[in-house]
Amino acid sequence: MMQSMAELAKRGGSVTGATMVAAALLFPLPASAQAQNGLSNLFGGIFSGPNQAPSPAAPGPSGAPTGVQPWTGEDGASGHPLMTAAAIREAAGNFNNCVAGMWPDAARRNITQDNFQRFTAGLAPDLRIMDLMDSQPEFTKSIWDYLDILVNDNRLAKGREVLAKYKAQFDATEKATGVDRYIIASIWGIESNYSTQMGDRSVLQSTATLACIGRRQAYFKDEFLSALEILNRGDLRLEQLRGSWAGAFGPTQFMPTAFKRFAVDGDGDGRRDVVDNPSDLIASTANNLKKDGWQAGQTWGYEVVVPQGFNYMLADRAKAMTVAQWEKLGLKRPANQPFPHPAEKAYLLAPAGAQGPGFLMLQNFRVIMKYNPAEAYALAIGHFADRLRGGQPFVQPWPRQERELSRTERLELQQLLAQRGFYKGTPDGQFGGQTREALRNFQASIGVPADGFASSDALNRLRGR
Repeated sequence: MMQSMAELAKRGGSVTGATMVAAALLFPLPASAQAQNGLSNLFGGIFSGPNQAPSPAAPGPSGAPTGVQPWTGEDGASGHPLMTAAAIREAAGNFNNCVAGMWPDAARRNITQDNFQRFTAGLAPDLRIMDLMDSQPEFTKSIWDYLDILVNDNRLAKGREVLAKYKAQFDATEKATGVDRYIIASIWGIESNYSTQMGDRSVLQSTATLACIGRRQAYFKDEFLSALEILNRGDLRLEQLRGSWAGAFGPTQFMPTAFKRFAVDGDGDGRRDVVDNPSDLIASTANNLKKDGWQAGQTWGYEVVVPQGFNYMLADRAKAMTVAQWEKLGLKRPANQPFPHPAEKAYLLAPAGAQGPGFLMLQNFRVIMKYNPAEAYALAIGHFADRLRGGQPFVQPWPRQERELSRTERLELQQLLAQRGFYKGTPDGQFGGQTREALRNFQASIGVPADGFASSDALNRLRGR
């Protein structure tokens, strides 16, 4: 799951506030991947309350909202040479030349010179993005806190209103694509709280800044030129292209390149307006999921009860088995509900280890992860969709007594695993698959459940306490 900014953002522009929290809880993202897009303004949409739409700030001369914090002027936390304060200042001084130098590439994309000059006139770098790109939170959220934040009664009520209001559009899209309306409504709700929290930065300014400054310039050059193509074609107006600091826009947070691949004209008016046109928004989001392999009529996964003494080394995305095989290993649904399709392939996710619920994840869960590659995010989307459909909360309790490790403690855990020969990577405080595998192997070596859950108890055992 741990991927670079480019890998995270390329799928659907969904590297969102939801993603950042998701990634920071199960598997904290490297600084390179923290591109918050939806639920705008660095978690503001998540923590400010589900029905509070932020008051949009008036844009300043450069296109950035006024009142936005200035750049700190400090080196980036990633340590990348292009993220030093000196390199950022040097690149910012060459910003106008950098933008002008992209005209030949724009011309090859059939962008007119008049439009290129019109849309790039007056652009100035938004250097605050450099801080956001390289931020490393000291503390993280647990998955149960994350689900509590995103799957709540207010958001569910709003989702049901949206499903009723746009029933005709959902009907048409579901019939045409086979993509579940509740999943689309869930993405809409979690990405932007139903269009109330989409971000207010200029997409053109953000992508231009990142195309000319910092460590992901090649990737964001494509995003910037794609944003110009959108404007040149007339699908969206300049004032509609406002969103996150990483360039995602609209209620379901498309990056410009993802818009080019997936956006469709849902109502036949000649434009693909994924910002203000519900038909286009719903159809385009469904098209994204369909092209990524959505299986019509199938669910995303099941909550399961994992038996005592289970071998958690099997809880690995690479170790898929049929549901029937998992049943033979003792996995059951709560209240012994039957599995409707025993031949389906699934993998076991145990986000809170042996202390919490397990989940068998099917093909459609993997599709949601293509939209946004964070298992916590995909779990929230699937669960929220089920609740919109009338389903119940998860049955099994979470280990709410557990606290999340601080970044300092995460670093220490990795260092101790490395000292014992289990971890081969460079300790960075960011837990990906390699860290979880190392922790599982350590746990197995001392005869405790090898669930890979980075608890304070696991850290104390590594300390020898």
